[in-house]
Amino acid sequence: MYNLLRILMTVVLCFLIQYVTAQEKYETQIEELRRSREQVAPNEKEQLKEEVLRIEKQLQANGISEAEAQTLKEQAARKHALNIQDKYDIIDRKIALLERNEGDMPLTESFQSEGKKSCGIQIRVDNEPLYLWGKPSQELPYDRRTYSDMVLAAGLNNALETGQSLNDSNFELAGSRFFEIGWAWRTRVFHNSNWLRFHYGFSFQFNGLQLKDNQYFEVENGQTIPRVSEAELNKSKFRSDNLVFPIHFEVGPSRYKEYTSRFRYSLHNKFRFGFGGYAGFNLGSRQKLKYMLDGDRVKDKSKRGYNTSEFIYGLSSYIGVEGVLLYAKYDLSPMFSQNGEEMRNVSLGLRFDL
Repeated sequence: MYNLLRILMTVVLCFLIQYVTAQEKYETQIEELRRSREQVAPNEKEQLKEEVLRIEKQLQANGISEAEAQTLKEQAARKHALNIQDKYDIIDRKIALLERNEGDMPLTESFQSEGKKSCGIQIRVDNEPLYLWGKPSQELPYDRRTYSDMVLAAGLNNALETGQSLNDSNFELAGSRFFEIGWAWRTRVFHNSNWLRFHYGFSFQFNGLQLKDNQYFEVENGQTIPRVSEAELNKSKFRSDNLVFPIHFEVGPSRYKEYTSRFRYSLHNKFRFGFGGYAGFNLGSRQKLKYMLDGDRVKDKSKRGYNTSEFIYGLSSYIGVEGVLLYAKYDLSPMFSQNGEEMRNVSLGLRFDL
């Protein structure tokens, strides 16, 4: 368990570093835009000065009259004044977009024209595009349809016989817990839509049960049954470890993003709902007992089969926003393979797609 906590702390630390780096990048983008805004007026004034010099040269060479020279100078002044204002507006809108979306807005995007792709800088205001520059290209955008994530899940665990309620369970509600760690892939099903995804991978499940009423598990006549201990038990825990392969269909909205050479569907701050199941194998089972014997503290650990089902399968579902999800799973396979009364594992907790 200590190693699992270390892994979890490492993942959280990496997440924090990634968040801080993203914030610094977002602030740097805004600073660069503000610096470029400061250069707009000096650049346009320099270009205006060059145009005025060309007009003066034409006038001195008798290429144009005094009246024509004055008209050209006024036109050039109006043009560069409008350029300054338009560029100010574009940069101010880019800064506003970045601040409003907390950096989640690509500065360099791509746009489509008559079925062909064009590359350039594109800013959208009220869904209307404003372009700084662009050039046509025949290349289609790169589409990444599959993503992968680390999966962590933890919460409450229990096991129930057919028709049994939690109040009648042989296990402590708060003391019985599960932990799951694995890797999952998410693939978009349709070519031009992301509302349905296929979610699949592998996970290690650790299902823990704390027996109550001074009971422990004992194998008797080929069956695993709870027995009352003669000694006063301070702890009675049973754990089953499984390797499973979950498969889910996932539905929910996403945000379409288009860049210079690719497009993506983002699930940032988006609702997700997944439903499916899992199948796999039992890796082993163990029981831990703690009690006092003749004034001494005794800790018994036993690792054996306990007649647990070798093939594990069940149903699972999750619902939430982005990578924080409410998660439930239920084993359709009985926990013990040869018992008369079939007992099935059930879990409820939180899942994090990292």
